[in-house]
Parts: sequence; C-alpha cells; structure tokens
Amino acid sequence: MPLRLRGKKKAKPKETAGLVAGEPTGAGGESLSASQAPPRRLVFHAQLAHGSATGRVEGFSSIQELYAQIAGAFEISPSEILYCTLNTPRIDMGRLLGGQLGLEDFIFAHVKGIKKEVNVYKSEDSLGVTITDNGVGYAFIKRIKDGGVIDSIKTICVGDHIESINGENIVGWRHYDVAKKLKELKKEELFTMKLIEPKKAFEIEPRSKAGKSSGEKIGCGRATLRLRSKGPATVEEMPSETKAKAIEKIDDVLELYMGIRDTDLATTMFEAGKDKVNPDEFAVALDATLGDFAFPDEFVFDVWGVIGDAKRRGL
Repeated sequence: MPLRLRGKKKAKPKETAGLVAGEPTGAGGESLSASQAPPRRLVFHAQLAHGSATGRVEGFSSIQELYAQIAGAFEISPSEILYCTLNTPRIDMGRLLGGQLGLEDFIFAHVKGIKKEVNVYKSEDSLGVTITDNGVGYAFIKRIKDGGVIDSIKTICVGDHIESINGENIVGWRHYDVAKKLKELKKEELFTMKLIEPKKAFEIEPRSKAGKSSGEKIGCGRATLRLRSKGPATVEEMPSETKAKAIEKIDDVLELYMGIRDTDLATTMFEAGKDKVNPDEFAVALDATLGDFAFPDEFVFDVWGVIGDAKRRGL
C-alpha cells in the first residue's frame, strides 16, 4: 500500500525550550489547577545508558526540555542524545520513552556513538525495516524484519539513527517522512545511508531485531507524566489494559501500512474514534485531526475495527 502524504513539510527540530519554572500556566497565561499540572517538585533519576553516575531531572514539560535537563546533568550537548529508554540501559525498543513517563520510571539516555556509512541494494519493494523518531529530529530504526533486505546487512542494527539517505541530510525529519523516502527509492538500485549507532557499554550483546520487549511493562507507577509539545505536562492515570492493548494494535496497523511505530499517533487515533458510532464518523474525525496523512480507506477501516473491538470489551 503506497504511503500518500499530502505534501506535509518536514519538521525541523525546535530550539531547546527553557526549563519550566514558577507556577504552571496554560497557553493563554492562565493558572492551571492542581489536577491539570504536575507537582512542582516531581523528580526523576537518569543515567547515560553506556554508564555514568546518577543525575536528577525535574520541572520539564516536553521531550526537548527533558533532553536539555539530562544534557545539563551530564555536561553534554542535548544534540548528543539520540533517545531514552525506561528502566533499562539496553537498546530495548519496547521501553522507549515516548509522550508518557511513569512516575517511578528511571531514565537511561542513549547518546551518539560510532558513525558508519552503508550501501544497500534494494532488491525488494520493502526493506523490512520500521522507523520511529525521538520527537526532536532524530529518526532511527525500531525494528528489522527477519529475512528482509536490511536484515542481510549485519552492520545495520536496531537503534541506529539515520543521518542521511543518498547524501541528503534527514536530521529534523519525522519518522513518516523517512519511511516515505525509503519506500520511494527505486527497486533494483543501490542507495547509501549514513548511520550513527548509540554508544554502548563494554559488553557484548546480540543484534536486536524485535520491536517489543518480552519483559515487564514500561513504568512501575500507576500514574504517568504526559509530555506535550505545547503547554505544560500533566499527571494522568495509566490507561486501562483494554485501551493499552487497543493502542498497541493500532500501532501494529501503522507499521503494516506506513512502516512506522508511534504510540502517541496511535493514541490520538484511539481518542478520535472511541466516541464515534460508525466508521464514517470516525473517518471524518480522523481527517479533521490527522488529515495531512491522507490515510487510505483500508487503513481507516482496520483501525476502526480495533477501536470497535475495544469498545465491545468495555473501556
């Protein structure tokens, strides 16, 4: 299924925002109630994934601000941070930090390591790779399919940041733009990628292909800190098991049709459809919320099917 985006502009990384201070306010400057805003002294602990002392981070409302705090704690540049995992220093794609952070989560920051340049012969239409991004301009490989084109190139690993494709710098692109770029490359031709792998501790680990963890769920607490691109972070209850499974299934559909995984995007789709009574209403709501993606009808009906199953089980 071709990925059809309506000329969406490639996102550029924003300047690192200042750290949150004082009373939290809304977009118009009004004060927020205690139920809307996180506690002022909400403190998290962090380490560099390849090894470091433990640092403290607090008072952030976005991924950018979190990266800035981690960078300050360890005296590095925020641009050195590729992504973060929760409760494990390993490159575990099932424990990536997204838009939510459990109140008892321990943060491990993965920073830039070895650079490498790889030539890939696109022998099939699909490369067998799933792309995600860190929310601030770095796209990276989240899953490698067994037997796929990328799987045959052992120097390419899960967790590698894609810096350029055929000489075109893609830093600042969102994952769906990178997936589209790779999908549009011509079959039976050679292309080049420049990659940066995260710095690793001095231990030998197997090359990972899976996008999900077989271990414990992300987060230990029953509440999460919801990070937002605009406005303050908020403390929310953990989603129900039914809702969490539905969002994961929508993420699976995203991967099937678009070659990306994005829990926040899947959550937005779920929220857009949970109160709708039929697929036509859902399609209208989805177009109003995420119209730039121009999702094909088959995709919309598959997502609606997942939401319908969740509603029948009770949210």
